[in-house]
Amino acid sequence: MPTIDSDAHVVESEHTWDYMDPSDAKYRPELVTPKSGEGPARSYWLVDGKLRGLARPVLTAAEFAQMSQRAGRVMDTPEEAREMENVEVRLKHMDQLGIDIQVLYPTAFIELMAERPEVDVAICKAYNRWLADIWQQGQGRLRWACVLPLLSMDDSLEQIGFAHQHGACAIFMRSIEGSRLLHDPYFFPVYEEAQRLNLAIGVHIANSNTAMVDLLTQRTPGGGTFWKFRLASVGAFHSLVMSALPEQFPKLRVGFLEASAQWLPYALKDLRRRFALNGRNFPDNLLRDWRIWISCQTDDDVAYVAGYAGEDNLVIGTDYGHSDQSTEIEALRNLRESGQIEPALYKKITDDNARALYAL
Repeated sequence: MPTIDSDAHVVESEHTWDYMDPSDAKYRPELVTPKSGEGPARSYWLVDGKLRGLARPVLTAAEFAQMSQRAGRVMDTPEEAREMENVEVRLKHMDQLGIDIQVLYPTAFIELMAERPEVDVAICKAYNRWLADIWQQGQGRLRWACVLPLLSMDDSLEQIGFAHQHGACAIFMRSIEGSRLLHDPYFFPVYEEAQRLNLAIGVHIANSNTAMVDLLTQRTPGGGTFWKFRLASVGAFHSLVMSALPEQFPKLRVGFLEASAQWLPYALKDLRRRFALNGRNFPDNLLRDWRIWISCQTDDDVAYVAGYAGEDNLVIGTDYGHSDQSTEIEALRNLRESGQIEPALYKKITDDNARALYAL
């Protein structure tokens, strides 16, 4: 039985931007690590004169190991594997973890990367070319989600076509895209092209609304990641269902990734009440009928969630390459060995459901 990691990552490096057009060299991101006080240093990308992208801690191998020990789960990955400097090392590590296929998502793009369309286009094109090269080396085991320069819809549609021809199986979207929510008609051309080309929409925990991100980062203990990322994802799911967008695009598949699944019964209960109040018929099995998948974590009550929401629309990911509360490199193995679910449900979560979401 193949095992599919539905949410793994690449960590962008200076090499990523070698794929930029020479004419776009002036937009090339520069990795910087501002001086910090206590705690590990954090690196950012300097883009168009501003610090952009998801801040990432600068950790040594020993610090990664210490973090894994504190968390009680394996989080460490070889640097050359997470930054894809050596694809063969990544594939060998997947073998060790018992993973046949990984679907790769970005790291830097979890927050805003560019405010000007021409910069956005240059950066996204380079990233997608890099992933196309990784896919070419990956022996069919490294599929990926493309990033779109959504400040330019024409260029976004062009990038979808390129990605589809070069191994992409999904389109990466953030829970909040700037000043727009996912059911905004502005994104309808993306959804039309996604369903035409049989690509999933991968709604990863992410947020490019700078005002919200800045507020929560500065005012919330721990940097506000729960609010700005996880709760934003729950809200995006709720709004997408309330808008009935899946009915407008009857072949579109959408996955909500890395926010866990424990919130799902609460959200479904709330939605059912709101549908009834507005005289709307609630689907018998919302996730199945409207082609929505949710990624779970091993510390979710997976059996309960599956009993409430159905067994056919749960997937799981390792968050490979990161070092946060979602990261569990051995998640697929741990889920199997936990004893909390039956083998048939494990097969669905790690194979059948992931295969259906990404049309693998």
